Amino acid sequence: MSGPKRDESLAALEVVLAHRFKDPALLREALTHGSTTDGDKRKRSYERLEFVGDRVLGLIIAEHLYAAHADEEEGELAPRLNALVNRHACARAARRAGLGEFAYLSASEVAQGGRNKEAILADLCEAVIAALYLDGGYVAAHAFVSRFWAEEFAQADASPRDAKTVLQEWTASKRRGLSYSLIEQTGPEHAPVFVIEAQVDGFPASRGEGGSKREAQRAAATAFLKARGVDV
Repeated sequence: MSGPKRDESLAALEVVLAHRFKDPALLREALTHGSTTDGDKRKRSYERLEFVGDRVLGLIIAEHLYAAHADEEEGELAPRLNALVNRHACARAARRAGLGEFAYLSASEVAQGGRNKEAILADLCEAVIAALYLDGGYVAAHAFVSRFWAEEFAQADASPRDAKTVLQEWTASKRRGLSYSLIEQTGPEHAPVFVIEAQVDGFPASRGEGGSKREAQRAAATAFLKARGVDV
């Protein structure tokens, strides 16, 4: 196993997390990448905790949005949730907490830059949230999210988001691919009309048109989101 000694690393991370674990094994599990288990089923990686952490994070973010945006309906809150609960946001929070430096990775994974891989950081973040929740309850998990999502909350509130941004966040939250295709271009050169199709893996495509490709993409994204009850 590559990384700092267990006792020292866990104690140092507890300082960062501002939580002393009653069950340190939970924290160790949350930091253990599958590359260190060598297929031994008696050794657990963070995957089970990651499953729990994703749900706990969603609840905490939903509660925050419900309180912070009391004048918004479900259709307006949903895209905000998608913007804050996704792999990219989790990876950024993990970097703020420095979780990559505490991860238990194989030597080969470390050599491949595993401590800074977005997928690993996102998984670590969700697993640590679960460990905090299981060891210290909702309060401990909430404290972590409030601290390391503070910049995400501020940016989400301050940045204007159009339909393309909302759709990108929506697809990211569901781990689906998103692409736009030009279906048709008509009209004279000085006044063209573009027809664009928004395609999301596993869903029927939606079309939009506009005087530019960007405008048509926004129209297609809006059509797709409205078809699924997401207001933009």
